[in-house]
Amino acid sequence: MSAATSRQAASHVTVAGVLTIDSAILDAIIAHARRDHPDEACGVVAGPAGSDLPTRHIAMVNAARSMTFYEFDSMEQLRVWREMDENDEEPVVIYHSHTATEAYPSRTDISFAGEPAAHYLLVSTRDPDRAEIRSFRIVDNVVTEEEVNIVDATVDA
Repeated sequence: MSAATSRQAASHVTVAGVLTIDSAILDAIIAHARRDHPDEACGVVAGPAGSDLPTRHIAMVNAARSMTFYEFDSMEQLRVWREMDENDEEPVVIYHSHTATEAYPSRTDISFAGEPAAHYLLVSTRDPDRAEIRSFRIVDNVVTEEEVNIVDATVDA
């Protein structure tokens, strides 16, 4: 695995829960973040409704085209969410990158977190040789960091 996982929690974050994600999906997310750098990248990993199992990576466009902010294109988001509904899927992971700061949700990220059941995965691309990856639950503006368990679906199934 080319990415290093940071498990260092900020002092005001509780560590609880686990995001289990396939290494191939994580590699695709990191590649997307590197490709869009210096702008923030964003996207979703869909999975069967109610499963908490991220299975389908969907890279999305950052409509803000910003180094410090991401925003899903509203038409693309509508299309993706409808497609998930049709496939009996939900957004298991919502991800974006931070290009110059640590992988920790900003106040804006926290205020816009609208999927309480989702894992919010952040990838910091500030170091060109190492991707910092952290996952959080964000519910009612409360941030809870969780462990990231990286598996190889072809081996760990």
